[in-house]
Amino acid sequence: MPAYIRIKASGAVAVILALLIALSGCAQKPAPDNVIWQQQLNLPSVKYSAEVTERLWLNIEEIRFNWLDQSRDRVVPALLFKPARQQKAKALVVFSHGLGGSKERYAYLGQYWASQGYASLHVQHDGSDRKVWRGSKLMLPFRLMDAADTTEALARVQDVKFALDQILASDHAATFDKQTIVMAGHSYGANTAMLLSGAQVEQNGSSVSLKDERIKAAILISAPPFYNDQPLDKVLADVSIPTLHITTTEDEIRVPGYYSSPQDRFELYNAMASSYKVLAVFSSGSHNIFSGWRGGKDTQPQQQVIKAATQALSSAFIEQITTDDSQAISLWAQQHQAVLSKFIRSDNWGV
Repeated sequence: MPAYIRIKASGAVAVILALLIALSGCAQKPAPDNVIWQQQLNLPSVKYSAEVTERLWLNIEEIRFNWLDQSRDRVVPALLFKPARQQKAKALVVFSHGLGGSKERYAYLGQYWASQGYASLHVQHDGSDRKVWRGSKLMLPFRLMDAADTTEALARVQDVKFALDQILASDHAATFDKQTIVMAGHSYGANTAMLLSGAQVEQNGSSVSLKDERIKAAILISAPPFYNDQPLDKVLADVSIPTLHITTTEDEIRVPGYYSSPQDRFELYNAMASSYKVLAVFSSGSHNIFSGWRGGKDTQPQQQVIKAATQALSSAFIEQITTDDSQAISLWAQQHQAVLSKFIRSDNWGV
């Protein structure tokens, strides 16, 4: 289950924090009005999402990789989704999963993007994937601590860089536009996406950039704040590419001595130096609703609507990146107004 990750964490505090975040989920809130969410099942995005699922075998090709980065002696599994009948995809999206996830966990996004004419490479991070849930429960806090460690956070970045090198050097590179690469991720994966997009980290007392210049835009779902001593606007000062931010009003965590509110997502959006950025806030839904998990207050219709709307919005954002046409995003905002608490779009597209 995805969780917020500290870039700097130490000792027992990190163990307890990581465990409680992963197991307790989000703050408890009054149950959403299921009648309202039931009505939203008639949204065009929800109906089309269901149609995509029904036609997967006709329109989408899935290819699995099990690469080995010999320089780090680290396996890098990946899953590529691409249009089955299209000679060349219009873009490549690279997706990073949350803590305890896998390359399959967010397949609903990769499959949808492929249906829209985009290729999508989902990278699995060996040190922070679903294996953290296996084994003795008594040892779970230590596995979570290792997965949330700075070393693993940086290793995830190297996983993506290596996966990009591999796919771009393969025959599959001819099947998508190599000039348009979009980095995406949820929770811990959004942290990985931000680091690759230019967010600064400290190593040995110095600021270090892990930015990959091949990435032209980023999709950040439930992006966590950075826990270090630097002001957020300084950490994000080098993230100049277009960014899409997706969250909910209930995208929060409460544990003893620690609270991360949805406001953290707003502050991150505000501090992002992107010349063009979009923020969509759904009116309810837990932190994990985007990954296929449902919190205690999440309903099936609510999750179905939010996942379908996320598919549609992210595709509209990619369309704008590839065509300069913002009509799809504008239409999305109109159609989903009933399920949105907030929608903000900067006016600096093309700057």
